[in-house]
Amino acid sequence: MARPSRPSPTRRVLPAAALTTASALMLTGCGGADAPKSGPDSAKAAVPGAQRAAGVLRIGSDLNYPPVAFRGTDGRPNGLDPDLAEALGKVLGLRIEIVDTPFDELIPGVNKKQFDVAMSGISDTPARRNALGENGMPTGQPGVDFVDYFIAWTSIIVQKGNPKGIRTLDDLCGRTVAVQRGTTQDEIISRQVGVCDRAGKPLQVRRFDDDAVALAEVAAGKAVADFNDLPVAAYAARTTDDGNRFEVSGALSQSSPYGIAVNKDNTALRDAVVKGLDELMRDGVYDVILAKWNVSAGAARAAAVNGGL
Repeated sequence: MARPSRPSPTRRVLPAAALTTASALMLTGCGGADAPKSGPDSAKAAVPGAQRAAGVLRIGSDLNYPPVAFRGTDGRPNGLDPDLAEALGKVLGLRIEIVDTPFDELIPGVNKKQFDVAMSGISDTPARRNALGENGMPTGQPGVDFVDYFIAWTSIIVQKGNPKGIRTLDDLCGRTVAVQRGTTQDEIISRQVGVCDRAGKPLQVRRFDDDAVALAEVAAGKAVADFNDLPVAAYAARTTDDGNRFEVSGALSQSSPYGIAVNKDNTALRDAVVKGLDELMRDGVYDVILAKWNVSAGAARAAAVNGGL
């Protein structure tokens, strides 16, 4: 989906204490032991020969998810992830090439080596790392490793004024919701379907390849809510129709880190990405980029490998 271009946003985010606590627990406590140590100039030296010879890091990204990743007024990639990617390329000594790819094709694309990594607000979950199906059983497909770099939260976005009084997951029972297919939010809603069925109030889920279409369903009253990462939901609430179309409602749920997906066979590239992100964090470049997009509350203290819960 090509969203209308917009200027750099100013958005509401979670209180810093909540997200900083989550960052500390999930990115330094979990998975941190697997992360390679970093030192001066170690990132560039750690780049594998294939990427060094090519001089480029190809990154799959769904450019339909403002403010995380979208196209700017000039048609070029813009947002939190493209900015971090460009900064990462500089410390790795590589040119960044972003390959616009539908979200549910990103992890398969990494495994098919259509690009080197995927970076598109992808939540690091055990299911994605281990290629588990909705039943929790292995799908037989390869999973990926994640290099975690940011904490996001899931939130509910509804029509302005919240006319249906949607504040919790249980408020969705007996109603219709819209969601982008293949996302963490899709997984959350899929679990809620069973809860609503047991309550005798079936939940109808409309799934779309494009989050803009899901939001349009809410705007048109065809769905009472959409589920989204908080930065994206807050951005939509603030910028759509000058803030008069949507609002973020209810309690937030399921904190999880965004991770850069890397083929499990390419541990050298994974470790170079860890070193590069740590260098950006030490030098303060990371903080500047998060502040630009008003998402400093989601900052991680250090990059981590497979730190999602």
